[in-house]
Amino acid sequence: MPNQIVVAGAVIAESRVLVAQRQRPPALAGRWELPGGKVAPGETEPEALARELAEELGVEVAVGERLGGDIALNATTTLRGYQVSLVRGEPHPYDHRALRWATAAQLREIDWVPADRGWLPALTRIL
Repeated sequence: MPNQIVVAGAVIAESRVLVAQRQRPPALAGRWELPGGKVAPGETEPEALARELAEELGVEVAVGERLGGDIALNATTTLRGYQVSLVRGEPHPYDHRALRWATAAQLREIDWVPADRGWLPALTRIL
């Protein structure tokens, strides 16, 4: 079975990163993540991330460089992060409980989903 790629975007503006609070699944509900989703067949990773962020947040973004390394979610799924900048729109939590902007100093206080913790060193450097 081919490896499923899941992409996540670190939307960065004014030295802060946008974090999103999950609604589901129950095991992760209430914890925070970088928003994103699965890459569909025929999509590039940046295309998938731009589509997911448009669906989840209602914004148009420019996908930039990779964020940190790959994170294995399980045997068949790999999580990849990208740096993202807003092109148009104000983020809204269409698919999440809440959104917030976090500074580098606030990153360690956030109750992250376990997978996204792997990006904290890279995020701290960027911010």
